[in-house]
Amino acid sequence: MGLLLAVVLGLAVYGVFQGIRLYRADAKLPGDLAIALEVGATRTTAVGSGIDRLGMRYAPSVLRMMGPKRVDAIRRRLDMAGNPGGMTVDRYAARRAVYGFLGVFACFALVIRGQLPLGIFALVFGFFWTDVIIRAAIRKRRDDIERTLPDFLDVLAVVVSAGLGFRQALERVAERYKGPWADELRITLRQMDMGVSRREAFDHLRRRNDSDQVSMFVTALQQGEELGAPIVDTLIQIANDMRRTDSQNARRNAAKAVPKTTLVVTMVMLPATMILIVLSFYYGSGVDFGNILG
Repeated sequence: MGLLLAVVLGLAVYGVFQGIRLYRADAKLPGDLAIALEVGATRTTAVGSGIDRLGMRYAPSVLRMMGPKRVDAIRRRLDMAGNPGGMTVDRYAARRAVYGFLGVFACFALVIRGQLPLGIFALVFGFFWTDVIIRAAIRKRRDDIERTLPDFLDVLAVVVSAGLGFRQALERVAERYKGPWADELRITLRQMDMGVSRREAFDHLRRRNDSDQVSMFVTALQQGEELGAPIVDTLIQIANDMRRTDSQNARRNAAKAVPKTTLVVTMVMLPATMILIVLSFYYGSGVDFGNILG
């Protein structure tokens, strides 16, 4: 047992010194990670930046182990999450390396002390914490976009009906908005400035967002363009459909919450209330049940 603990501690010290040596080494960083460390450092915390710098030398190895398909899937998820904290694919790999090493080390230390459940939890935490952050960012970003989109379409319809073209109106309204949806529109407009067709740019917009409402918006916009429908009527109809969908989803979520609330009341609150009533009668009656039972 003591020998195993010594081996684990030795490996941990060796890994720390290797990380310090590689951090100080004057080697060229991967392009994606270099941009993230220089530009994206303003979007992350000091702790996150330190973790990235410690694991940046191991990022290429992690990416090779993941394989091209897995890397493409991570890149798409980061796009859907809006690159939270300036995270890129290389920065993701760097954090996976650091958290994975810490998870393995903590697992060994806890297992040696006989705390197997905590060791398994630490191991799972180390390998999957970065993915949990991305998944939460995707959900939050989708909710923000779906909350903003109907009002944005109403304003866009008003600006278009005032006489501006769709492209100019899109730029004007996007300048007045802040948040993930405005960021997505700026990316789309920038792609169009670089020569990408409007249809292809909006297809990219749909692929970058895991949102049914964004997909509805792009599909209706493209169909209206193909059929020659007035753009103002199309935008108003899309906004009304989104609000109707939001209302239906709210009622559906409320209907799902009723059985859960009933279960909580039945399993927790009702027994606790009955126990409180029985104990109140017992202490309030002043009867000595010990003498009655002999």
